[in-house]
Amino acid sequence: MSAGEEKERISGDIPRSEATSSMLPMEVTEKSEPPVVAFHPAVYVAAWITMSSSVILFNKWILDTADFRFPIILTTWHLAFGTLMTQIMARTTTLLDGRKKVKMTGRVYLRAIMPIGLFFSLSLICGNLTYLYLSVAFIQMLKATTPVAVLMSSWVMGLAQPNLKVLFNISFIVAGVIIASFGEIKFVLIGFLYQLGGVVFEAIRLTLVQSLLSSSENKMDPLVSFYYFAPVCAIMNGLVSLIFEVPYIHMSDIARVGYFTLLANAMVAFGLNVCVVFLIGRTSAVVMTLCGVLKDILLVFASIMIWGTPVSGLQYFGYSIALGGMVYYKLGAESIKSFFSEVGRVWAEYGAKHPVQRKVTVFGLVVLTILVVLGGLAPTVGYDPRQIVKDGTKSWASNDATTNGS
Repeated sequence: MSAGEEKERISGDIPRSEATSSMLPMEVTEKSEPPVVAFHPAVYVAAWITMSSSVILFNKWILDTADFRFPIILTTWHLAFGTLMTQIMARTTTLLDGRKKVKMTGRVYLRAIMPIGLFFSLSLICGNLTYLYLSVAFIQMLKATTPVAVLMSSWVMGLAQPNLKVLFNISFIVAGVIIASFGEIKFVLIGFLYQLGGVVFEAIRLTLVQSLLSSSENKMDPLVSFYYFAPVCAIMNGLVSLIFEVPYIHMSDIARVGYFTLLANAMVAFGLNVCVVFLIGRTSAVVMTLCGVLKDILLVFASIMIWGTPVSGLQYFGYSIALGGMVYYKLGAESIKSFFSEVGRVWAEYGAKHPVQRKVTVFGLVVLTILVVLGGLAPTVGYDPRQIVKDGTKSWASNDATTNGS
């Protein structure tokens, strides 16, 4: 056999060997992706409702119950903590990788981010100032006007065309809030004006964000938005607090609330921004809207239970109208109809599989509805824990005096 034939034979064996080896399963080098941990959408919804409600109740407790009368400083602390955490997360996690797709230039930052940050700061300041004067229940009722303010600002800025039909739909929200305001027992005008200012500033901010996100180059999720807005807002709020609050605060005020309490408060506020990111994309707009309504209702009842906030029947009536108008405006008749059709189908399937549990659930809902209706018909709903303690102390002292006298 010649050297040329041997060379040809050897070179011919090589591809056959590679072809054969490529068919063997042991040679597969493609790595499988690690399994992604995903929870049921109800978990994300429950986490969002819990965090959102906790932020509101926590802020109210610090500013009112704990007597920390420095809302601008508290807001500045939240934003400074959020700035620090987003910077850390950008370097250690993938949650902020979306910022790499945003073409953020100096021109965009000055013309878009700065104005949005300004109105965000104003809305936060007014929102926290309101806690010094109004109850959580009444604040949530006034916040129902936010969709109305957003619609009006979009009309003024030319992002949407005025529509009489839409105007008629939102009139129910306005009417409901007006009725609820007339029914407010502890009405404070300055708090009412602060809340309206917060709603207007928030509406302008949302409209500016809508204008910014209309460009495909500036698409960003809420956490990425917070990554850009938080530093600007922290600086703006800090400057305002230097004028109005820093000269009057003492270390004893901070120590009275507690350093750990303030740290926990900032962590809850930042956790809300993270929850929103995980919630988006896992639920529909219908579920988001209805969960928002549920959260507001739960906050009203939480205010009643924690602070003994009196809520009149007129407020219940007005707030019900406002919530109904808000749901109808955000979703529309067709979306609501299809949603309830789906709920009816799921409920029927559940009843067929679990008839006993379904009867118990219906009975519980009926009892709860009766209690709510009877409470709404009463002049006021709520109790004052301090008054209960005071009455109990008087009764104890009276019994003790009677015993000693005998």
